[in-house]
Amino acid sequence: MPYNLSIVLVAPEIPTNTGAIGRICLATNSILHLVDPLGFEINDSRVKRAGLDYWKHLQIVRHKNIESFFESLPPKAPTVFFSTKAKSSVFDQRFQSGSYLIFGSETKGLGKELLSKFSACAFRIPQYDDRVRSLNLANAASIAIYEAIRQLGP
Repeated sequence: MPYNLSIVLVAPEIPTNTGAIGRICLATNSILHLVDPLGFEINDSRVKRAGLDYWKHLQIVRHKNIESFFESLPPKAPTVFFSTKAKSSVFDQRFQSGSYLIFGSETKGLGKELLSKFSACAFRIPQYDDRVRSLNLANAASIAIYEAIRQLGP
């Protein structure tokens, strides 16, 4: 299953979300990129509890800030940003092998500047009740990565 997908978490704040997303990355043979600052210590027991005993097998790349993440990207790497503020649906996106699925923090999202700069490749996961502000970060990452895998096929 050589999809070469990555989930990128920009300044995640909740360790159990990161742990659950790490587990998703391992299940999908994807790489987890963590962009500092993190709202917890990576050795936090809550991260490991959510990732269970899988955490030690996970491919993790840590970046000191968003600039260093972008500098590390291969030329023309496909990037897909996720935000409740994006205009287009995730189901409109055509994923490519090697895509980087980029998510912001639980309370702040990706931020206006980043979304403005990358609005052409920013997508939302549809929600049908206005009382829900956003989905849980781990749920959103699951939806996005499995939609990419569905599109890329076996």
